[in-house]
Amino acid sequence: MIGAQGRDGQGEERQGAEPVVTREIAAEAAVWIARLHGPDRSSHMERECRAWQARSAAHRLAFERGTDLWMEAAGVDRAAVARAAAASRPEGQGGEGHRASPSNVGTRGWGWPRPWPLALSLTATVLVAGVLVGQPWRDIDSYDTGVGEQRLVILGDGTRMSLNTSTRVKVELDQSQRRVRVEGGEAFFEVAKEASRPFVVQAAGTEVTATGTAFVVRLTPGAGASQALDVTLVEGQVVVREAERRTQTPKIVPPIVMAPGERLRVRGDQGTGGSTTAAPAQPQRDRPRMDQVLAWKRGEAVFDNTSLPQALDEMNRYSATPIMADPSLAPLRISGLFKTGDSAGFAQAVAKLHDLRVRELPDRVELLPR
Repeated sequence: MIGAQGRDGQGEERQGAEPVVTREIAAEAAVWIARLHGPDRSSHMERECRAWQARSAAHRLAFERGTDLWMEAAGVDRAAVARAAAASRPEGQGGEGHRASPSNVGTRGWGWPRPWPLALSLTATVLVAGVLVGQPWRDIDSYDTGVGEQRLVILGDGTRMSLNTSTRVKVELDQSQRRVRVEGGEAFFEVAKEASRPFVVQAAGTEVTATGTAFVVRLTPGAGASQALDVTLVEGQVVVREAERRTQTPKIVPPIVMAPGERLRVRGDQGTGGSTTAAPAQPQRDRPRMDQVLAWKRGEAVFDNTSLPQALDEMNRYSATPIMADPSLAPLRISGLFKTGDSAGFAQAVAKLHDLRVRELPDRVELLPR
């Protein structure tokens, strides 16, 4: 048996058997069908959908099944669809034998008429999502990545959620809300616009609320019971506020409205064992280099005069083989672009830069003074 996965890790194919359509692939197919029959359809969207289907046979099968369900739910006459598709193509395009189906992704114009000539209702698409996914208005899922792993998830509302290494999230979608809880790690959210259902991300007792925007949430452990939360706004607008009061002194009062390019850093006790009498550190704002914040999406780590301990902490997120340095090397500074997950390569580069020794052991890599 041969298994194969797409780039997002959601597909599975078996040689000699029908492709396995997972729940996530089925949900994504329903979203694509809804978008293609909506008012914002474009040639760019069609190209993206073709690329999505090309990931695996399971993706193509899910799209074909979803299309069939959509047509049945809408009460569409297939022969009428074919005639309308032919009529909607300019003279000279297509011809006999041209299949009128959205799954025919290789033909110009998709062989599928725009939704408005057919006057088809998007209600049918909602029904398709219900059949494909099951309980679409109360959908709770968990997603995670291992060390060095990244994953792209397209949620039922069309939101793109990119998960970085060692990340755990829980997603809840229903009629009234879209809610994600980040339990650890880092995620980049490209939120689908839907004013009636704000998109809320919770992490470390903090809520980030948006309706249609792009932002990064990073949650890392701190000393003792504390956690460090970074919220970086790439575009649009978000509001950051206290999710629930776990300490006597709230961390974020009043709520903070962020502007594109800003990063909000929340530090201090999270109410899980530390003192409740000491006031936690107030949130700090800065404007980081966006290429540095999003470098992980390219499989890179960018350092700009970063201390060696901080650089090691970042590189060690992506590898099961940690890099350790002699305490005397802590004052050293690191600048440059490095490939994540390449512990040995990073150690060798740092050693060459600062004239150090590298010792590679079975369970770790060590940086030592000469």
